[in-house]
Amino acid sequence: MIKGFNQYLKEEKNTHMTHIEDRVIYGGVRGARDAILALRSLRDMLAGNASKSSDVTVKWDGAPAVFAGRDPMDGQFFVAKKGIFNKSPKVYKSHADIDADTSGDLSDKLKAAFDALKDAGIKNVIQGDIMFTKSELKKETIAGESYITFHPNTIVYAVPSKSKLAKKILSSNVGIVFHTAYNGDTFETMKASYDVNVDNLKNKKGLWADDARVRDVSGSAIFTAKDTKEVTKALSIAGKIFKKIASTTLREIERNENLAKTIETHNNKYVRAGQKVTNTTRHVDSLIKFINDKYQKEIDKRSTPAGKDKQAKDRDAMLSFFSPKNKSNLKMIFDLQNAIVDGKLKIINKLNKLANMKTFIKTRNGFEVTGEEGYVAIDKLKGGAVKLVDRLEFSSNNFSPDVIKGWDTVSRS
Repeated sequence: MIKGFNQYLKEEKNTHMTHIEDRVIYGGVRGARDAILALRSLRDMLAGNASKSSDVTVKWDGAPAVFAGRDPMDGQFFVAKKGIFNKSPKVYKSHADIDADTSGDLSDKLKAAFDALKDAGIKNVIQGDIMFTKSELKKETIAGESYITFHPNTIVYAVPSKSKLAKKILSSNVGIVFHTAYNGDTFETMKASYDVNVDNLKNKKGLWADDARVRDVSGSAIFTAKDTKEVTKALSIAGKIFKKIASTTLREIERNENLAKTIETHNNKYVRAGQKVTNTTRHVDSLIKFINDKYQKEIDKRSTPAGKDKQAKDRDAMLSFFSPKNKSNLKMIFDLQNAIVDGKLKIINKLNKLANMKTFIKTRNGFEVTGEEGYVAIDKLKGGAVKLVDRLEFSSNNFSPDVIKGWDTVSRS
């Protein structure tokens, strides 16, 4: 059973989820410990040794996000974007409502979802991602095989043309994958859970719907002995590093949200470039330079001495964190993140083998095989969840100008 992450996501809205390795910088001591425990639980589950069952869901690369269900205030059916959780919830209860607030491709997709789901018998509120509308389906030949494809974002999903699944998809006006359910008396107080089951939907004519679950694999030995050994080694390294890191440094980063975000932003520069951080001492020095350069740009923008002085003071306040002790601990924090990523990738690579659809990226030179966007591991008893993504693959593909995307700016609401 995955432990501890319920502290972060239980009862929260599923509009953003932190990468497991980033729990180290945002969650302090507890976040680092829980990241290790989550990977340990996944290892045990995939090795067939879990004493408790866990669920794993696939992160489908769809757009836009869509919410659907009954307004708890008046019982009327609606669809919505992420504005559903604004202080003044924005929901659409008719085509006219959708047209009044959206346009173009986004409007068409929301209306297709509205029509497909209005009689589906949804009693609560469910959240998913639109994967396609009928006009977006294509027949493609990839490596000599014929597929029906849809390409909502970065990943191209491909289904063999002659399969039953392809027939169902071709008969549908819209395809949606659901991953989160909400219950509550108001939108503001709704609590999230990850137990969406599309088998409960009714009147699904014209709708291809799936839930995001990788069906519970507890008790099945998906891992080989070698796989288990490799993840155990990564976890052992992570545990030894964690014990050496001063709790004061972890807590200081956790308390300073601006510093934590700056560390993440700096790390993401390497992710987007598809580069793994191998020299963590140099990475700390690079972070300090990154902070200096960032504030120098702000100083140069200011036209008054007072404005320049304020930016300089903000820079000095952030740089005050980098004492010799904290620099040493920060180096080990980056080492810990690397060890967590090593274990995470072993698990992702194994889960990718369970996929029931082929996944590709599209380049100007043709299609290339890629993995799923990622996974979310869920503690079914406590409601916690953690995100696992191969960021060097998916994120670098997502930002690469060489990878052709299936979306436009209107669809990515």
